[in-house]
Amino acid sequence: MTCLTRRALLGATVGLALTGIRPARAESFWGRKPADGPKDFIFGYGSLINTPSREATGRGRIDAVSARVSPAFGYVRSWVARSSSGFTALGLRPATPGEAPSSINGVVFPVDGESLPRFDRRESGYDRVMVPREVIEGVSWQGLPPDGVIWAYVPKSITAASAPPLYPDANHPLVQSYIDLVLEGTLEYGADFARELVATTFDWGRFWLNDRTTARRPWVSTPEAGRIDEILARTQPAAAALPNRLYSEDYAARILRAPAAEGVK
Repeated sequence: MTCLTRRALLGATVGLALTGIRPARAESFWGRKPADGPKDFIFGYGSLINTPSREATGRGRIDAVSARVSPAFGYVRSWVARSSSGFTALGLRPATPGEAPSSINGVVFPVDGESLPRFDRRESGYDRVMVPREVIEGVSWQGLPPDGVIWAYVPKSITAASAPPLYPDANHPLVQSYIDLVLEGTLEYGADFARELVATTFDWGRFWLNDRTTARRPWVSTPEAGRIDEILARTQPAAAALPNRLYSEDYAARILRAPAAEGVK
């Protein structure tokens, strides 16, 4: 060690002694969890899978992990949630007698004391129901949060058990713009994830309105339209119902103006 180096080290040691500063000691944070980490999480199985839609409600970045709920949860995903604006959205309902239950894929994301009420307002037609840990699994390398409560939204008409499920009808059809929103979200996690959602969704039917902004040239306003239509056409049970999808003018003529004798409700 040169004389100059020894002088530099001595000067540094004297300086630390005079100021009372000591060299940092190594400390392990292994096993610690942030005290202010999220305590509540939402399992989104419909439009909440879509990142821009989810973040518009949360008002900021909200990362999510892909997940799947077991048939043991007791619900199936179905077209069973009536919107006040006149369409039928995805919801959860109990499996009916003789109906085989199904798993439900979606995403899990964190919420806090400010964002949770915003999601509750967004899903005002639903009640928040706890998802037991033993019936939900992560389906990616990221895994699920080890702690906290996971919630799912169930339509109020289902939780109240006061009336039969509200399936699509002429005035509350499936609308392609909503289906696009949901499937665009699933495509963030891959085509297989999108096909899984279609395959595990019940009650596709005859009331299906193609309300895309440019329905006859859908790729103009919906870049993923081609992939979405291919998935719908190749995946049951949606594929069986897809011929019922009608452009707005055809829907009005064949469904809304159809004679009452045809049994359209």
